[in-house]
Amino acid sequence: MRLLLVEDDPLLQSTLRQSLEHAGFAVDASDSASTAAQLGLQENYRVAVVDIGLPDGDGLEIMQQWRHAGCEMPVLLLTARDSWQDKVNGLKAGADDYLAKPFHWEELLARLQALIRRSEGRTSSTIEAGRYRLDEERQRVCTPDGQWHGLTGTEFRLLRCFMSRPNRLFSKEELLEQLYNLEAEPSLNTIEAYIRRLRLLIGRNAIQTQRGQGYVFTAQE
Repeated sequence: MRLLLVEDDPLLQSTLRQSLEHAGFAVDASDSASTAAQLGLQENYRVAVVDIGLPDGDGLEIMQQWRHAGCEMPVLLLTARDSWQDKVNGLKAGADDYLAKPFHWEELLARLQALIRRSEGRTSSTIEAGRYRLDEERQRVCTPDGQWHGLTGTEFRLLRCFMSRPNRLFSKEELLEQLYNLEAEPSLNTIEAYIRRLRLLIGRNAIQTQRGQGYVFTAQE
């Protein structure tokens, strides 16, 4: 659930970052077109929010660089421009959605969640793996016994990573990349601690350890 936020307005960037982190995203923020272009190619983001007007470039140009390099992450454009031609140009450049300023936070979040669902081939805000169900909107999980359990932001991101790709082996390094932004400095022991916490909530057998390799969500009761 890593997200790249490209916005040069300091107040809006700060507000959006806090709201996105509260919604379960690990956010890297940039106000520079050149830095954002590099980050999009170097890091593994699930989605990007990009302002068109930037001091050192254009959001459309950033997107074109990503697309030409084969980067397919969903992109939501933000802009103060509201003409139909600007929207058409943005979509032609490779954007997946377009939101004009000013906007309501709830609409931005709903559009982002829809983009992610679409990229994962889903239509529901609930991720199901075996008899487990993860409610993205309320950040909680339902275990096979029918009980719902609330999750912290990090627990939610970790479990979402597992449940969106069950039976896939994740190394600790891969999990750290998905859980934290570039400013954080967590250790590999952090992953072990959160795995233990999740097992207490959802059952010890749901997440299997493959020694020396990583972890697999098997959805076993």
